[in-house]
Amino acid sequence: MTENKDKNMENGTAEELNAPQEETAKNSQAENTDKKADEKDDQENAEEQQNEKEEEKDPLEAAQEQISKLKDQYLRSVAEFDNYRKRTMKEKAELILNGGEKTITAVLPVLDDFERALADNNEDPQAIKKGMELIFKKFQKTLEGLGVKKIDTQDKDFDTDQMEAIAMVPGMGDDKKGKVIDCVQTGYTLNDKVIRHAKVAVGQ
Repeated sequence: MTENKDKNMENGTAEELNAPQEETAKNSQAENTDKKADEKDDQENAEEQQNEKEEEKDPLEAAQEQISKLKDQYLRSVAEFDNYRKRTMKEKAELILNGGEKTITAVLPVLDDFERALADNNEDPQAIKKGMELIFKKFQKTLEGLGVKKIDTQDKDFDTDQMEAIAMVPGMGDDKKGKVIDCVQTGYTLNDKVIRHAKVAVGQ
């Protein structure tokens, strides 16, 4: 009986020792819960205050911000357009230079032929004439390769788009009226665009 009593006393003492620890743990959990709740409330209050500040923003300040954004967009657009303009001008200049280079390169062989003809000591008129004709045909072919074509005027009706009348020839008959009688200066087109009008005499 004494042993049971001692055991009960030991159990009671253990329970009494554990009780304060359990109570402390519960209090700690309660404090943590309260702390989290307080933090959540603080965060919500901060968000509400931020929203209120945004709603209460001065209209003048908002307008100034909008103006600043639009000004930045405008300056960017102007800079981009200026870069585009400069790039386009550079490409155009390069295109013109390259076009001139192409023309000169095509004409140089004809120039070489003229140099050889002048260096030739042959005094035969027929040989000289034949050589000039060959060089002339070669030059014509070179121009055609560059898009240059002769305006045909022989027995053609007078065309103000391609021809320029420098003389009117009367008494040529009805069948020659309004037609080209003679071409004083040959006209040319470049890629179907007139670059020099043919100067002609027209029947009246």
